[in-house]
Amino acid sequence: MAGAGLVVGAARHLAAVPVPAGVDPVTLGPLAPALARLAAAHAAGVPAVVLASGDPGLFGVVRRLRAAALPVRVLPAVSSVAAAFARAGLDWDGAVVVTAHGRELGPALHACRALPAVAVLTAPDAGAAEIGAGLTGWSRRLLVAEHLGTAAELVTWTTPQEAATRAWADPHVLLSLAATDGDPGARPARRTGTAERGGVTGRSGDTGPADDGAPVGDDAPVGVGRVRADNQPAAAPAAGWALPESAYRHRDSMITKAEVRALAVARLRPRLGRLVWDVGAGSGSVGIECALLGAAVIAVERDPTAPVAGNAARHGVDVRVVTGAAPAVLAGLPDPDAVFVGGGGTDVLSAVADRRPDRVVVTLAALDRVAPAVHLLRAAGYTVTGSQLAAARLADLPGGSVRLAATNPVVVLTGERP
Repeated sequence: MAGAGLVVGAARHLAAVPVPAGVDPVTLGPLAPALARLAAAHAAGVPAVVLASGDPGLFGVVRRLRAAALPVRVLPAVSSVAAAFARAGLDWDGAVVVTAHGRELGPALHACRALPAVAVLTAPDAGAAEIGAGLTGWSRRLLVAEHLGTAAELVTWTTPQEAATRAWADPHVLLSLAATDGDPGARPARRTGTAERGGVTGRSGDTGPADDGAPVGDDAPVGVGRVRADNQPAAAPAAGWALPESAYRHRDSMITKAEVRALAVARLRPRLGRLVWDVGAGSGSVGIECALLGAAVIAVERDPTAPVAGNAARHGVDVRVVTGAAPAVLAGLPDPDAVFVGGGGTDVLSAVADRRPDRVVVTLAALDRVAPAVHLLRAAGYTVTGSQLAAARLADLPGGSVRLAATNPVVVLTGERP
């Protein structure tokens, strides 16, 4: 800083450091004018400094500086994400870091819905209040870290419901953590001063999560929910997908067969940052495999005894199960990016199309239902493709020989918005 001829930064950054006398600082608003000033300074051989917080190489200004062909030397500090997990006293090698700054909130929110440990870099109108409101129906604990690294730092454990009702300082970092059952993991680190807990100001060391009926402070178990151990929290599952039916509990073979499921999941295109509905979930095999591929999933099933929740737990994914009869139960759910319809009539399909997801995948065993479904989706503005799948599987015969045993044919329809 002492040798800088040009200093660029946000107003809060410029106010926090000693700008050398005689240097006219550039306060960031639109980035393009600042990049032009930096390019001119570089061409003239004038040393320039750019101030950034969080981590300038993580969804930060480094990418834009390099895109402008400017040479960059980064002098790092502790990143805001590392600091937030440190304040919580938690490991975060299984966490995913996403940003809602300068982009749509939906993908970041869906990541919080899908994964057990997510750090979100927030922005005005895309922060803890909005994420908290969007996590209604998901079991999560939130840590909101305001003014990290400053004298005004405040770290708050809260619930999504409470976060939605509060005003939070910008910028802040949010940690979304899946609830743990009896997890004796690390407790939040003690810190001096006070911290707010569920809207109540508490003493230092009393900053545990305020889950309803749960202990707080030194008696509060705080940990990160079950995460993958392969350092790839949002990658394709190591065990693959289109798993055999034996990988799921199901009743009377009422399950989407592996060959059909492979095509259905491919057509749904699940990934981190997307929300998938599995309507008529039954065993939940389609939704669970979408969750294994990183998507947030809501499984809709009218039978409260269906094994979908148990199957999701068995495969280590967080699928939100909504019990009720479609289409009525769909009304209060967040808008999906893709929907699998494995049960219900044209009234269900019509309700799904009215929500205008990017993709709708329907499996039908009865031929008389194919044409009405195609016409309905086309009338709703979808381009429709379809295939009939008729698989035959190897089966043993006496004497060591094998034969092919046919499975029931199924029509798979895919509706895609142009």
